[in-house]
Amino acid sequence: MNIWTLVLLAIAVVLISILVFRLHAFLTLLLAGLLVAALTGNQAVKTYTDGEVAGGKMTVADAEKLQSNSALITAPTRLTVAFGHTVGKIGILIALASIIGQCLLESKAAAVIVDRLLKLTGPKRAPEALAASSFLLGIPVFFDTVFYLMVPLARSLRERVGKNYVLFILAILAGGSIAHSLVPPTPGPLLVAEQFEDVSIANMMIAGLVIGACSSVVSLLVARVINSCVEVPLRFEGTKDATPNNQGSISESSGESRINGDPASEISSSLPGNLPPLIRALLPITIPVILIAVGSLTDYLVKQNVADIESSVWTDILRGMGNKNIALGIGVVLALSLRKYCPEEQRGTLVTRSLASAGNIILITAAGGAFGVMLKQAGIGPAVESLTGAVPGLLLLPLAFLVTAAVRTLQGSATVAMITAAGILQGFASAESLPFHPVYIAMAIGAGSKPISWMTDSAFWVITKMSGMTESEGLRVISPMSIAMGFSALFFTMLFAWLYPAA
Repeated sequence: MNIWTLVLLAIAVVLISILVFRLHAFLTLLLAGLLVAALTGNQAVKTYTDGEVAGGKMTVADAEKLQSNSALITAPTRLTVAFGHTVGKIGILIALASIIGQCLLESKAAAVIVDRLLKLTGPKRAPEALAASSFLLGIPVFFDTVFYLMVPLARSLRERVGKNYVLFILAILAGGSIAHSLVPPTPGPLLVAEQFEDVSIANMMIAGLVIGACSSVVSLLVARVINSCVEVPLRFEGTKDATPNNQGSISESSGESRINGDPASEISSSLPGNLPPLIRALLPITIPVILIAVGSLTDYLVKQNVADIESSVWTDILRGMGNKNIALGIGVVLALSLRKYCPEEQRGTLVTRSLASAGNIILITAAGGAFGVMLKQAGIGPAVESLTGAVPGLLLLPLAFLVTAAVRTLQGSATVAMITAAGILQGFASAESLPFHPVYIAMAIGAGSKPISWMTDSAFWVITKMSGMTESEGLRVISPMSIAMGFSALFFTMLFAWLYPAA
């Protein structure tokens, strides 16, 4: 079967399974991967395995296991092997990130970070504080949870100033939603980095932090424009604030009292007395980022022999601590030290509940990775590479953006859109003719996962219901904001690819 016909068929299966049959993303991606594997020809599989053996990525014995007289017979085996390899790459990271996020939430460390930023900026700069807080928390914590945490604060600020409710809601999106799509270890960018051979976690993290921060600033400006055009009242009748309780479900509180003081003071007064210091609250997030960056830099200096730096015990230690799993593991140790600030009855089950939540994400991401490998075995890499000569330079980035945005708009999930697009576009990231570092393709895919948030997107419903918006208001507020976030991230991706092509 022609490779592009196979790609279109696989995308159709993903969209129909999710939109029509409401199938879980794990089963959907697994089904799409099995379909691609079954319809891949014998010669395509042989070409793939021969290339892996020649590149030292697969042994001859392993290659022979994936080959037979019929590619259809080996399809389940190839899918299973790819699934296992993906779990090995991203499973530990997602599990560790989930533990860090849960510790930050239940110890109130996340609330401390928001509280201190609001005190630093004051009420007039509350949108900037909300955006910065949600961006920082969006690195280890999934966006839905970040929004659950922050939306009561947006309500409180609206009561305090009497206006700008839309701005406060969109400020949370401007930070947390961008981080969710651009900065590992959230599942989407993590899987894209692993799918692209020439993109490391450190590359993805540094690029995501820089481009995401720039995009958040522009998105916040757009949020102010939307706020001036759309007024959403603060509804108490029939609408209640919802915040995540410690069991991961949603608990309700009416929040009917008005606030007369500083919003930051209101947060402090509502928090329990035993709170972690700001430094301890920040360490589980910042230390892993620093370690990964330092380890990546040390590895580069040693390999390039910059300033006569050679491998030694100290450089080996730095490179080892910069390993993504080790860095996140250190972050977990720091996060677990916050357990003494958690309610005593919940400390014993904190890790168990974190891992239960992470399991769902690991399955979806690993199924998506296996789907991508099946496309790679079918020959998507050479097929995409053949297109790079016809698409000039920086226009490759809008192409990656549009492919991701189309999938995202149709089926709703940003993570599934990134996983699907990474599988289709992985040939770009290894093309020798690429005029810039392949991390920018990964960034363009992340940017494309933002537009367009509407009825197919679960986050659209979370935001509208939690904030008290109607569906009509959501379409006038959330959908334009998602478009602005996507295009601003694409703009800065193209700008940095032009100014710093080597990343």
